[in-house]
Amino acid sequence: MKVRFISLASGSSGNCYYLGTETYGILIDAGIGIRTIKKTLKDYNILMDSIRAVFITHDHADHIKAVGNLGEKMNIPVYTTARIHAGINRSYCMTEKLSSSVRYLEKQEPMILEDFHIESFEVPHDGTDNVGYCIEIGGKVFSFLTDLGEITPTAAHYISKAHYLILEANYDEEMLKMGPYPQYLKERIASKTGHMSNSDTAEFLAENITEHLRYIWLCHLSKDNNHPELAYKTVEWKLKNKGILVGKDVQLLALKRNTPSELYVFE
Repeated sequence: MKVRFISLASGSSGNCYYLGTETYGILIDAGIGIRTIKKTLKDYNILMDSIRAVFITHDHADHIKAVGNLGEKMNIPVYTTARIHAGINRSYCMTEKLSSSVRYLEKQEPMILEDFHIESFEVPHDGTDNVGYCIEIGGKVFSFLTDLGEITPTAAHYISKAHYLILEANYDEEMLKMGPYPQYLKERIASKTGHMSNSDTAEFLAENITEHLRYIWLCHLSKDNNHPELAYKTVEWKLKNKGILVGKDVQLLALKRNTPSELYVFE
């Protein structure tokens, strides 16, 4: 089975990922405009009616912007926890509240959607409730951890399962410290329920990388406190210090904030 992955957008302004087979797929988060989602998928010859479901990580606007349109206008089921669903419908960005499209998930209770085996799990962040997703399809395991302040034992467990890992590297510590953000926001970002820095992510990966991990995509990069090259180099350097060579032992990519990635196809 060929498995296809695209990052439609990944950053502090909006996040959306596609994972699918040759005939159908799912979205993880929908924090960009509906027209952008439709156009990007069309550019890759993916029809909207082939989208079986949307899985939401948490209720911040940069993850849910288009979910009302997808759920209520296009009748695509929206899966997440009960608390996240409540938070979604309270959000200022939800002009179209979810009702008929609502589907509930329980953390760490596996569910099956056609060929997808999906498990949500707790991550530490400051949304109403927050999950990552571990998704197995065709023997390939993808773990999505887009917003989290630290890697807990639970998060580490699901990272360790992954062949393909989408993991946050939100900010460079020096750029955040010297940047224009007010102090309260700097503290929120750097907190245990905020975001992962490049060096946090790099150190974890260097110490915990598995032999079966094939790809790492660094996601949710900050517009003001990071650069893709900086995130990439920080992780590459830490891995190299542990004898792990990017391009040989593992593939590493920093996802773009506002433009789609290439279409990755895995057999």
